[in-house]
Amino acid sequence: MSLSSTVIDMIKGRIHSFESFGALDGPGIRFVVFMQGCPLRCLYCHNRDTWNMSGGKEYTSDEVFNEVKKYMNYLKFSGGGITVTGGEPTLQAEFVTDLFKKCKKAGIHTALDTSGFADIDKVKELLENTDLVLLDIKHGIKEKHKKLTGVSNDKIIEFAYYLCEKNIPVWIRYVLVPGYTDAPEDLESAAAIIGKLKNVQKVEVLPYHCMGAYKWDKLGYEYTLEGVREPTSEEIARASKILSEPLKRPFKNH
Repeated sequence: MSLSSTVIDMIKGRIHSFESFGALDGPGIRFVVFMQGCPLRCLYCHNRDTWNMSGGKEYTSDEVFNEVKKYMNYLKFSGGGITVTGGEPTLQAEFVTDLFKKCKKAGIHTALDTSGFADIDKVKELLENTDLVLLDIKHGIKEKHKKLTGVSNDKIIEFAYYLCEKNIPVWIRYVLVPGYTDAPEDLESAAAIIGKLKNVQKVEVLPYHCMGAYKWDKLGYEYTLEGVREPTSEEIARASKILSEPLKRPFKNH
C-alpha cells in the first residue's frame, strides 16, 4: 500500500449520529449520516446539538462505509442509498468525498443534504461524487435570510447556480415558518431562485415544528421561536404551489 493511500484511509470525520432506515432524506430507504458542525445559526434548527464542530465522535470513512454495507440490500432494493446531512456536511468535504467514492464504487446512490453555504473550490470533488443534492433554500430575500440564519444567501445562490451549471440533480427543501418564511414576497423570491435552475427535480415544503426546542434548553440556550405555531395544511399547499410553479414552465437561461 502506498503512502498516499494510507493517508486517505486515515481521513476522519466528526459525526453526530446515524439513522439506519431513513425515509425522508432522498429516494428509497436511506442510511443517513449526521455530520457535526454548522456555520449557520438557523432560528428554527432542530439539530442544535450539531453546531459545535468539536462534538460528536470521530470515524474513518471505512468505518462508516462498513456500517452502510450492512444495509446494502435494503438500500438497493428500495432504490435508496446514503444521505449525508448535518449540521453542514460540506464543512468536512474531504471526508464525505472519500466516503461517497467508496459508496459509488459499490453502486450505492449518494445524496448530500446541504444549505449550500460552501466555497465552490472546496467542494468540487465532493459534488463530482454526489448523485443528488438536497438543497435547503432558507430564504430568498438576503436581509431576511441573514436574520433567520446569521449569514447572507449570496454564497448559497452561487452554489445553486454551480449545481445547475454541472447539471447535478437537485431537490429543493424549504422550511415554512409562519411569520418568517411564509409571506407572499418570501415565497415569490424563493420561487424566482428556483426558476433559474434547470436541474431541480422536486420541491419539498417542510412545515416548521418545535420538536427540537428541548435541545436548545438542554444546552442552555434560549429558543427564540417559542410560541410560533405550525403552518396549516392550506398554508403548506399554497407554498408548495408557488414554489413548484417554476418547474412547470419551460426553462429559460438567465
